[in-house]
Amino acid sequence: MHQQQVQWAELPYSECSVPLFEIIYLEPWPIFLDSGWPSDRSGRFDIIAADPFITLKTRGLITEINYRNSKIFSAQNPLTLLQRELNRFTGKQLPNFLSESPLVGGAIGYFSYDLVRRFENLPSIITNIEQMPEMAIGVYDWVVIVDHHCQVTFLVAQGYDPRTQTHWNSLRTRLSKAIKPNKYSFHIENYPQSNLSKENYDQAFDRIQGYIYAGDCYQVNLAQRFETKAYGNSWALYSYLREINPAPFSSFFSIPEGSILSTSPERFLKVSGSRVETAPIKGTRPRDMNPIIDDQLITDLRNSGKDRAENIMIVDLLRNDLGQVCTPGSIQVTQLCTIQSFATVHHLISTIHGQLASGKNTLDLLQACFPGGSITGAPKIRAMEIIEELEPHRRGVYCGSLGYISFEGNMDINIAIRTLVYNQNSLRFWVGSGIVADSNRKAEYQETLDKAAAIFKALNQYLSN
Repeated sequence: MHQQQVQWAELPYSECSVPLFEIIYLEPWPIFLDSGWPSDRSGRFDIIAADPFITLKTRGLITEINYRNSKIFSAQNPLTLLQRELNRFTGKQLPNFLSESPLVGGAIGYFSYDLVRRFENLPSIITNIEQMPEMAIGVYDWVVIVDHHCQVTFLVAQGYDPRTQTHWNSLRTRLSKAIKPNKYSFHIENYPQSNLSKENYDQAFDRIQGYIYAGDCYQVNLAQRFETKAYGNSWALYSYLREINPAPFSSFFSIPEGSILSTSPERFLKVSGSRVETAPIKGTRPRDMNPIIDDQLITDLRNSGKDRAENIMIVDLLRNDLGQVCTPGSIQVTQLCTIQSFATVHHLISTIHGQLASGKNTLDLLQACFPGGSITGAPKIRAMEIIEELEPHRRGVYCGSLGYISFEGNMDINIAIRTLVYNQNSLRFWVGSGIVADSNRKAEYQETLDKAAAIFKALNQYLSN
C-alpha cells in the first residue's frame, strides 16, 4: 500500500518568527520552540504549533488524556501513556525538501522536574505550590517549520485530525499574511525576591559540603527561586527576553494553567533515528563588555580544574544513564569541556553520543536519564534527596524539559534552565549552581546571580512605576 504523504504549503520566510507565532498565539496550547534566530545563529529550526488534537496532563498519580470529544484518566506511568498515544500514529512519507525537518507533527510540551517522582522514590518534604501539571504534552497534527539555513517556511500537517482539513485553507491564509506586532502589556509589582536569604543560602551550602565530606555525594545543584507579583500578558516579556538573551533551546508555551518562558542554552536529549545525543553544561563565567576582560574570563573557565572536574563528573553520570538503554560500547564522548559563549555567560559544554539498543525507544531513554544530571548532582538520587531537604520550594517546570517527540520517535528537548513560569499573577524563576568539595560559597552564590542577569535586565523594563 502506498504511504500517504503529508499535506504542506510554503509560507513567506522571515528571519524573525515572532510575528508568525503571534498569528496563532491565542489558539489553545500555543507553543514556540525558538532557536533564538537571528540573534543566536547556532540553531536552525523554529517550530510553531497550536490546537493539539490530544492533550496529556499529569497531576500526582493521575494523567488526564483529552481527545476532541472525550477524555480518560489513568494512573499508569505518564511516559507509557504518551508512548501509547504516539503508537496510534505513524509518520507519513515526506517530500524530499522536508526530509531534514525536525518533526512533522507529534508530541510537544514539557516534563517537569517533579515528574521524576513517578519513576523514583523521593521524599516529599517541601510544599508544592506550583499549581502546574507535572507533565503537559500536546499531540499536534499541524506545525509550522521555519528553516533558517535554507530560508524557507512550511506549514505541514499529518491529517490525523479531521479539524485540520476543515481549517487548512483559512490557517494557510492567516499564516501567509504579515501582521503588525501586537502591543501586549505586562508589568511586575516589585523586584523579584529570593526564597533563600544569603544567610539561608550559606547554611544550605555548608550542609551540602558536610554531605560531600562525609562521602554521601560528590556534587549537589542548589537553586534559589525568585518571585514577584505580575499582571498582563507574559508573551510581551518573552518577546523582549529572547532579544536580549537569545539561546538555541528557547521556548514559549501556554496552557490554561499558566505560561512557560524558557531561554535555555542547554540540550538535554536528542534522538535521530537510533542515534542519541546529550550535551550537559557545567562551568560558568559572566560575559564582560570589555573584549579583553571577556577573553580573560574564557581563559579562566577553560583552565579551571574545578569546573572541568564538575563537568566530567556529570559526563560520567550521563554515560551511566545512557548505558541503561544504549548498545554496549556505543557511548562516546565526542566533545569534552568545550567553551560556548551566550549573551550573558560563557559555559563549558560536553557532548556524548550513543546508539539506542534494540527494543528500546525514545521514552525509555527519557525515563532512564530524567531529570538531567547537570541540574541534580551526583550520585543523582542522593543529590535529589538533598535538594528536597534544602530548597524551600518544589522546582516544578524548572530543571525539567521542554521540546518535541515526533511521530517517528525523534526527539529534541532542553533542560529548562533560565526559565520563568507565570500563573495566578505570580512570576517566578530559579537559578542554581553545582556545589562540589572545593566550591567557594561566595563564588557559587554569585554564579546564580550571573545566570539570572538577563532575566533581571528584562524584568527591569516591566517594573510598575
